[in-house]
Amino acid sequence: MKLVVTVLDTVGIQSYIFGSNRLRENVGASFLVSLATDNWVREILRELQTEQNWRIQISDDQNPQERPYIEDGELQAELVYAGGGNTVLIFQTLDLAKAFARKLSRKILEDAPGINLVVAHREFNWDSDRLYKIIQDMMRNDLNRAKQGRVPSSPLLGLGVTAACRSTQLAAIGISGEPKHKMPSDQPYPISSEISAKLVAVEPANQQLENFILDPKKPKRLEIPLDFDDLGRSEGESSYIAIVHADGNNMGKRFQAVGEGKANREYITEVRRLCDSIKEAGKEALKKVTQVIIEAYDSGLLKDKLHLKGKKLPFRPIVYGGDDVTFICDGRLGLELAAIYLEEFEKQSVSYGGKLRACAGVCIVKSHYPFARAYQLSEALCKSAKKYAKDKAVKKGVDFSAIDWHLATSGLIGSIGDIREREYQGVEGNLAMRPVLLVQDDEWRTWQSISKVIHELNDGEQWKDKRNKVIALREILRKGENATKEYLTAYNLGNLPLFSECSTQLAESGWADDSGKRICGYFDAIEAMEFYFPLKEIKSDE
Repeated sequence: MKLVVTVLDTVGIQSYIFGSNRLRENVGASFLVSLATDNWVREILRELQTEQNWRIQISDDQNPQERPYIEDGELQAELVYAGGGNTVLIFQTLDLAKAFARKLSRKILEDAPGINLVVAHREFNWDSDRLYKIIQDMMRNDLNRAKQGRVPSSPLLGLGVTAACRSTQLAAIGISGEPKHKMPSDQPYPISSEISAKLVAVEPANQQLENFILDPKKPKRLEIPLDFDDLGRSEGESSYIAIVHADGNNMGKRFQAVGEGKANREYITEVRRLCDSIKEAGKEALKKVTQVIIEAYDSGLLKDKLHLKGKKLPFRPIVYGGDDVTFICDGRLGLELAAIYLEEFEKQSVSYGGKLRACAGVCIVKSHYPFARAYQLSEALCKSAKKYAKDKAVKKGVDFSAIDWHLATSGLIGSIGDIREREYQGVEGNLAMRPVLLVQDDEWRTWQSISKVIHELNDGEQWKDKRNKVIALREILRKGENATKEYLTAYNLGNLPLFSECSTQLAESGWADDSGKRICGYFDAIEAMEFYFPLKEIKSDE
């Protein structure tokens, strides 16, 4: 029998979500994207069910596996899955698919202006065609053609009598802080229809986040922040934020493999289970991160050690609900929370494909640095970590989680490769050991090892009273192994803290051979001393 598969995707989502320096706008934008690709899809199907007397099946119904199925001829539409950045549906006819696409497009134009939806339809034969191959081919080819052939919108930039929106530079249609935004604005500013929609979405976005990361059985002691300045300033000190972007490893291959050798109905069942289990894995990992922060707050660590003021959670997920996660936090918590997220994500189980692994990029910048640029760097750092993990996986035959980071204390010029080529080269080799694996027993380039070294340099008995000498060592390391040895001897510092499973030569000189290249083991650790606060380690020591 002939059916129609419809695949939905979006264009320019990164700029839509992260293009503003106002956290509320980023939060509202992320929420609108999740609505457009998931909630509104289900809502439109239900509306058509009522209006057109359709019979539909949506995968989050109470009994999604019970008949009728789309192939029985009794359903007009069936939602295959919504997740991984895409939404897939099956319709009885092309006319029904187009009717759905028109209604969803109008909903997005009215309630989420600025989101660009791309839709691809393809007829297939249920009895002879493999659905998973059709979907994969549509994602590779049909959606790309639709994106390339899309006519870019040319919004009216304004007339002589209009004001420009502060965030988009489009014609303003109102002022922030209006009653419908339900958020007071200390300094109202002109906003376009796109920004107005984002601000309207802030309250439900915050409520949704609060419902899943905070325990409803316990009194709410910390509020979810809605401003970059609420993430944890310390009085009298510069304020930094960390943008953490994490992404699951080989998720595309996992979704492809789930359809291998399966009949169409079996594929639909399995891909739904996989999609749902990955969503749950990402959420559970974020819940654990939140729990660790709240425990540190309750024990007094955040106030006593970081001198955080107020009752705001120094952490805020912006994009979540799957393996692709972006959150922001106080700059001093970024490295620790990224590692905790990866550890917790690895512990989750999914319906297909074995153990989960993920990589993360952490960009630490001053709180009012252009947010879009900082996010782009965190995304590039995540890709760098993925490449390193993939190279290690090829050599060892198993998958790894990895992390990469950059501390932008004085701005960012160029790509991450340009920055490291310009700023992290010593006379003997590479000063940066980043990226690193999360943990691996027979590797010294791991986050587990470097975090122990940072903790030892900050709080170890041998080093905690020699901070100035440790900071000065960073410039000595640039000069190479002999200069480092002379410096350690001259100031009677002894050997540097040992990495796990590494030779004493590294601790004696600061340099070692790795994959045929000279690499410094301590430059990264010294640089990160001000931006690492080991919540779990300190908690366990008390």
